[in-house]
Amino acid sequence: MNPVIQAKGLQKSYAGHRVVDGLDLAIHKGECFGLLGPNGAGKTTTLRMLLGLIAPDAGTATLLGLPVPQAAREARIKVGVVPQMDNLDPDFTVAENLLVYGRYFGMQDSEIEARIPDLLEFASLTSKRDAKVPTLSGGMKRRLTLARALVNDPDVVFLDEPTTGLDPQARHLIWQRLNALTQQGKTLLLTTHFMDEAERLCHRLAVMDNGRIISQGSPRHLIEQNIEPQVVEVFGETSGAWANEHGAIFAQRHEVSGESVFCYVQDAQPLVAHLQAQSALRYLHRPANLEDVFLKLTGREMRE
Repeated sequence: MNPVIQAKGLQKSYAGHRVVDGLDLAIHKGECFGLLGPNGAGKTTTLRMLLGLIAPDAGTATLLGLPVPQAAREARIKVGVVPQMDNLDPDFTVAENLLVYGRYFGMQDSEIEARIPDLLEFASLTSKRDAKVPTLSGGMKRRLTLARALVNDPDVVFLDEPTTGLDPQARHLIWQRLNALTQQGKTLLLTTHFMDEAERLCHRLAVMDNGRIISQGSPRHLIEQNIEPQVVEVFGETSGAWANEHGAIFAQRHEVSGESVFCYVQDAQPLVAHLQAQSALRYLHRPANLEDVFLKLTGREMRE
């Protein structure tokens, strides 16, 4: 099966700085593929090249079998985009935003009108059909942006941090909707800073840093490949001193971050038993997760 989205050796530089550096990707029909990385890793530039909005300095990309940017206009007829920031028209109602957007794809008004009820139901916005955008909550606006991206019944949907700024209820509703799309056979390319979101939604993902893919695979594979199975987080003012004395004894690997110590272990019971006798320390025992992988691969320092 040919990939729905493919990149080979993509490169892009700005002002002499290599933003994307030899990127290879192959994303297949019906999968949700996550692109993760710290700020400045090259994710947004990669999305823009795959959409054909900017040309690479080197390498090739195809979208739905068409070369981009050479045939980007033709490819994007069957693509939906959920941008990082909502850009809905505040002067229009919910339904009017869908109608006007559909016209950009050359759709007839009657065709768009026929799709609007299903789109509103999908976004749980049926009761808001005639509401103006400024009256909507943040979660409603985000769901409308998602519905708008589906007005042309796309085969591929690009989602740039689709749940940033939403409360847990809104995030879970959008997750349900995105899972429904992959079950319909649509292909999703997702960027997110929420590791639980990526772990929940993505069939496969790639971690980017400094313009390169540094690890790729299913969430479970990446966790098993990179991190010990158990994590014990140790908290307290004396945690640093404790780590210096005991960290290497009880943990295969440990990291100190402020007043927290992250201990990565195969078997947590000896460490937990030890910590139960340390009244000055608190701890949290949990399974390893995708955030542990992300921090190990890209570091804990802040990125601007």
